[in-house]
Amino acid sequence: MIRFLLAVWACKMLIIAGRMAGKKSSSGPGEIAMKICPDILKILSKKVKKQIIAVCGTNGKTTTNNMICSILEKKGYSVVCNKIGANMLPGTVTAFIEKTGFFGKINADYATLEIDEASARHIFKHLNPDVMLITNLFRDQLDRYGEIEMTAGFLKEALDLTKDTTLIINGDDPVCAAIAKDYGKKVIAFGISENADINLDEAKEGQFCKYCGKPLEYEYYHYSQLGSYKCPGCDFKRPEISVEATGIDISDGLKFTVNKKNRINVAYRGFYNIYNILAALAVSEQINVDLSDINEILSDYKPQIGRMEKFDLGKPVILNLAKNPAGFNQAIFTVLADDKKKDIIVAINDNPGDGKDVSWIWDVDFEKLSDCKVGKIAYLGIRKYDLEVRFKYADINKEGKVYNDLKTAIKEMLQKDGEILYLLVNYTVIFEAQNILKELEKEYRKEG
Repeated sequence: MIRFLLAVWACKMLIIAGRMAGKKSSSGPGEIAMKICPDILKILSKKVKKQIIAVCGTNGKTTTNNMICSILEKKGYSVVCNKIGANMLPGTVTAFIEKTGFFGKINADYATLEIDEASARHIFKHLNPDVMLITNLFRDQLDRYGEIEMTAGFLKEALDLTKDTTLIINGDDPVCAAIAKDYGKKVIAFGISENADINLDEAKEGQFCKYCGKPLEYEYYHYSQLGSYKCPGCDFKRPEISVEATGIDISDGLKFTVNKKNRINVAYRGFYNIYNILAALAVSEQINVDLSDINEILSDYKPQIGRMEKFDLGKPVILNLAKNPAGFNQAIFTVLADDKKKDIIVAINDNPGDGKDVSWIWDVDFEKLSDCKVGKIAYLGIRKYDLEVRFKYADINKEGKVYNDLKTAIKEMLQKDGEILYLLVNYTVIFEAQNILKELEKEYRKEG
């Protein structure tokens, strides 16, 4: 008990000290707490009154996890949530301790936790999720995860550690569907059950059947490997969908019907957010949360940093995180859907948090930017020259420029002719970009 309390106190003091120093303090304090009391997560997770929800997947897990948290909090529940995306073991510990009092008591009805795919097998040794959600599985950070089959293997290892866990998957993703088929326990699938005419011409990661090796046949697909599929050589196919979207309209925000009865109408950008919303609804239904006021809840929800985040600097500026081919291609699709004249900043780093291997930029359909009203393009980040070469080979007949400083680039790009400025950046650029945009927005408002 003494070690437990010392761990809680140390973690809380480090969180306070770190944030006073301007740091996020979302992971380091939890690491120290586990050194003092290795069982602290096992102790705290057992104090959650209702259920623990684990959210995994390549893209969309931060948005979906925070959306689930928002739904629960709007219903009056107390929730443990790692909202800023510290999704490894230390970050999970920090999230729990933030909800814990100085005497070790935790008042939490639910815990909804974003969990890194490779870390799930370590975290599940300390807690048992009642619900595990997998949003999708795409190729991401090759130097860390390897190919997509390795990521699927990590999640299977994690599921093997669970007991009576309900698995919720994106049924449009054959990689997720194969994990669910092998799981053999309770599975719920969500998906988009009509051809939404997205038809992005991009590589499909899970294009071959895991069981017999034949190429999957698609009735339609949306992007990457997501769509309605079946194997011509065996019985593997898109599973039965329990939470489905139809009546898709993305011309002005997102509108769609869930299970042919509830119409969703939200001012979100990005087709992929339909999947994020469906995932959050599937989890909410599984834990018996009333969703009669879901449009109001979703309208009040504010996406996490850099998820089509909007700033006003005399013209609209949109900041979006894109960290792999699937994410970038969806960001490009959103840019294409905007009929305003736009300028674009693309920034790529290769820090450990991003993945050192950036060869994936050759799988991004940058070529499509030649088809829309793009004026100027700026290249930034540690791998800015790689971006310049990639755009050269994309044969995009636009004026491009390499910058060394993000703030300078934003200021100069704001002076261009575009009606809107898009910033498409990967992970370790996102916080710098948001801070600069907030600073510039504050200056703009001060000037009236």
